[in-house]
Amino acid sequence: MHVDDLTTPALLVDAAALEANLADMAALLPGPRLRPHVKAHKTTELARRQAAHGHTGFTCATVREVEGMAAAGLGADLLLANEVLDARRLGAVVGSGARVTVAIDSEQTLRAAVDGGVREVLVDVNVGLPRCGIAPARAGALADAARAAGLVVRGVMGYEGHLQMLDDAAERARLTTECTDRLLAAHADVGGEIVSGGGTGTHAMNTACTEIQAGSYALMDTAYTAAGLPFRQALTVLSTVVSTTAPDGDMPGWAVADAGLKAFGMDHGNPTVPGGNVWFCSDEHLVFAADAPPRTGDRVRVVPAHVDPTVALHGRMHLVDGDEVLETWAVDLRGW
Repeated sequence: MHVDDLTTPALLVDAAALEANLADMAALLPGPRLRPHVKAHKTTELARRQAAHGHTGFTCATVREVEGMAAAGLGADLLLANEVLDARRLGAVVGSGARVTVAIDSEQTLRAAVDGGVREVLVDVNVGLPRCGIAPARAGALADAARAAGLVVRGVMGYEGHLQMLDDAAERARLTTECTDRLLAAHADVGGEIVSGGGTGTHAMNTACTEIQAGSYALMDTAYTAAGLPFRQALTVLSTVVSTTAPDGDMPGWAVADAGLKAFGMDHGNPTVPGGNVWFCSDEHLVFAADAPPRTGDRVRVVPAHVDPTVALHGRMHLVDGDEVLETWAVDLRGW
């Protein structure tokens, strides 16, 4: 199949860039040093590629992701790095033979794990991102309560998500160390063999963690590229130019492509058209001006600003070599 045969908008994944990203990360963080976060791609076939590079433990963001990974035979060691108050579906996955660990940060999430049939937990520690996580000084008491309730406490996790895309790499590294120090202080009270944290933006800075939860490195986006990370842009959204307007006096010309707000995660800003300037996105349209004005019917490959929500808007992704479609993968971990 040729990319021109695809209905647009369509997710394209450059096969060579993806493979280079997976290989480079495997060299930097081999085996259990990386627990890839599948929320970034939500695709079990891509997770199989990560497993082939030695990364067989995975991080998940939703119960659905845990279920789908286990059903795909990728359930050797799954971490749900989010709190849930109803863990019964996770307990069913454990009952099927998969290993599932869930994050806890309160008595309520501890009790949900017990009641749901999950027996292994990590204590989620607030290291500076104002989201989930218990205060470091209270982490040990929660671990004690978990063990008293019959749970196995494997260690701690913390996420410095607010630092992932800081432009100043030195400042990012300094603040990452501060966050990791808070996590290590909690770990001293909690115990266990795991100190889990980090992400794509801090993967090389968070050296004290036993495992890193990076995900976006596999596909990348413009926000992470701007942070100076060493991975290649693998993901684009193929779009078709459906309308063009020629320059008229002082008014520049522009083009309209058929991928808008419903095709891109927009929380990190507009997507990018190489060689062009994106003016704005509306529901179904992307309006841009280009150095070389396109013609109606031309295909353009648009680079998303935020990979995770962009992928979640699409039902499939196409692995490509230039203009040849090699494989089509279902984005099968979407939804809840």
